[in-house]
Amino acid sequence: MKTATTLFEVEDHVAWITLNRPEAMNSLNPELRWQISQHMDEVEHNDDIWVAVITGAGDRAFCAGADLKHRARERDATPAERLHWNKLGLETTHIIERWYFPKPVIAMVNGYALGGGLEIAMACDIIVAAEHAEFGLPEPRRGLIAGSAGVHRLPRLIGLKPAMGYMLTGRHMSADRAFQLGLVNEVVPSTELKETVDGYVRDILRCAPLAVRSTKEVAMRGLDHPLPQAYYTRYEAEVKRVQSDDAVEGPRAFAEKRTPNWKAR
Repeated sequence: MKTATTLFEVEDHVAWITLNRPEAMNSLNPELRWQISQHMDEVEHNDDIWVAVITGAGDRAFCAGADLKHRARERDATPAERLHWNKLGLETTHIIERWYFPKPVIAMVNGYALGGGLEIAMACDIIVAAEHAEFGLPEPRRGLIAGSAGVHRLPRLIGLKPAMGYMLTGRHMSADRAFQLGLVNEVVPSTELKETVDGYVRDILRCAPLAVRSTKEVAMRGLDHPLPQAYYTRYEAEVKRVQSDDAVEGPRAFAEKRTPNWKAR
């Protein structure tokens, strides 16, 4: 099954995932959640994809969070609709639950990233934001909480006191403030957003894919351990990198003063 809730394109080892509900500020309904899950499966298992970028259609919102209008009508849904949504839910692995996703993912934030939208962005490795972007976890203002790991990720990313200041009030933070707090990597004019993300993509593609994946796995899994244990732990991605052709190709290309020919194996 495909839906019209996303756009998906793969070009030159890069997967571009666009949340495509601009009329609803790219808010998350069951179909969109399911479609994102399908794309993340493809990114993970397709050897030709080395990096992914997630963004939102239009210039108002990256993703405004859960579709609360959809939630409101769930109470009056028909049995067929409930069955459909339940089936999608069973087939969906939320991006926020892919704790050790192997490939680098960039969030290109082109507007509001609120609630579930911020949770998606925080699950990415790099966040590049347009100057007009706003971030926040406003769930308590709707009687909800940021239950898709937002209440856990934000304190880890920006520190407990700043995070509590935003989470307990539901306040938004500007892109500049998000940068100051270390939540985003870079803030640029909206006209430069795509170009800036392209720069990150180009630099990632200059690196050996297996070295990038090993770096990500070692860094992320290492955070679960004290420093000495993190250092001595065996990581599967690093074992694969050490044994790869690319581990030979990199030094050889350097010695021969040429561009490496990465094969991701």
